[in-house]
Amino acid sequence: MANDLTEKRCEACEGGVQPMTGIAAKKELQKLDHWNINDDTSEIFKEYEFKNFYHTMAFVNAIAFIANKENHHPDLTIGYNYCHIRYSTHAINGLSINDFICAAKIDAINKF
Repeated sequence: MANDLTEKRCEACEGGVQPMTGIAAKKELQKLDHWNINDDTSEIFKEYEFKNFYHTMAFVNAIAFIANKENHHPDLTIGYNYCHIRYSTHAINGLSINDFICAAKIDAINKF
């Protein structure tokens, strides 16, 4: 699902700003491909399954590339054939547009 988020770049967030409201976060969530949001709208997450360890790690390496390029890093749980991704902007204890930008870029790479 291509959208305008994939064209944006993350901006540094050192705190001092409010996290997105639940309404704003749910609106951005609609632009993503099957991501979920937790009950207090402070985190988005998605679970991926793969054929084997090689495919899992190739995907994780692509996520690492995006995270380093955007300077915005997810929390990952990785196993033989799965990768669970969680995004939240830790400096503000909630969601920022950066979380959705990175999630959209992950959606884009998973199409290949």
